Amino acid sequence: MTVAVYPGSFDPITKGHTAILKSGLVAFDKIIVAVLNNESKKPLFSVAERMEMIREAAAEMGADPDRVEVDSFDGLLVNYARRRGAGVILRGLRAVADFEYELQMANMNRHLTPEIETVFIMADDAYFYVASTLVKEVARLGGDVSDLVPSSVHPRLLAKFDK
Repeated sequence: MTVAVYPGSFDPITKGHTAILKSGLVAFDKIIVAVLNNESKKPLFSVAERMEMIREAAAEMGADPDRVEVDSFDGLLVNYARRRGAGVILRGLRAVADFEYELQMANMNRHLTPEIETVFIMADDAYFYVASTLVKEVARLGGDVSDLVPSSVHPRLLAKFDK
C-alpha cells in the first residue's frame, strides 16, 4: 500500500487543495492530510477546526474515508511521514514561484530522509491562482469566495469575519 502525506496549513482548505487531493487519490492508496500545527503563523482557524473542515471537504468530494485520513503534526515533516509509514510527500504546485520553494524543501527532505520521495501535482487550471491567504483576505474585505472553497467551509469563513 502506497501512503502519501499531503501536508499544509489548510487555513482554510480550498478547492485548489481538494483538486490536489482528488488527483493524489488516483496515484496513491491512502493519503494522510496533515495539518501543520504552527501557531506562529497566527492561523484564522484552530487546528481542530481545520481538521474538521478537511474531513467535511473530503466527504463532499466523495473521497473514500478509508483512503483519506486527517491528522495534525508539528516538527519536521519527514519525521512525521516516517512515523506514519508514508513513502511519499504530496505537494501541489500552482506557479513557477511555488516550484522554487518546493524544490528547496523537497531536496532538504531528501537529504534528511532519502527513503521518502516528494511528488508534485500541478494545480487544476481553475484554481492555480487560489491560495488560502488570498481567499481569507478577499473574504475579510467582503468579496465572494464561495466558488473557491468547499461549500462546508464558506459559512465558517464568513462567520470569522462577521459577514
